[in-house]
Amino acid sequence: MSGVALPGRESAAASARAYVEDALGPAHPALDDVRTCVNEAFTNAVEHTASGRGGRVEVTIVEEGGRVRAEVADDGAGGARPHMCDDPLAEHGRGMRIIDALSLDWGVRAEGDRSVVWMYFEGCPTSWA
Repeated sequence: MSGVALPGRESAAASARAYVEDALGPAHPALDDVRTCVNEAFTNAVEHTASGRGGRVEVTIVEEGGRVRAEVADDGAGGARPHMCDDPLAEHGRGMRIIDALSLDWGVRAEGDRSVVWMYFEGCPTSWA
């Protein structure tokens, strides 16, 4: 599985979106949803973790079993993990709600201090090429 490691700066979110388009191709039916969700997870990593304090964020896109898996890994937040806020009207926490609405499934796995937000999306129909 290969991906891209980007600096933990807001300006690098554009590079994360470009990586998604390069990985899937501009005509991929899930491109907009994947790109939006990766952008949200990337922005959260920069804002809430060590990634945004001189660290990096890793983005990986893989097509497997007829689905697209996107992963965004941060540099850790002292044990805090990404989660969806209980209050839909809260000022913060909307990014995870967007991910929840656009992806088929998502979750967070710990890798030491790091958190990896993983998301699944519909892949290409067999007739699409």
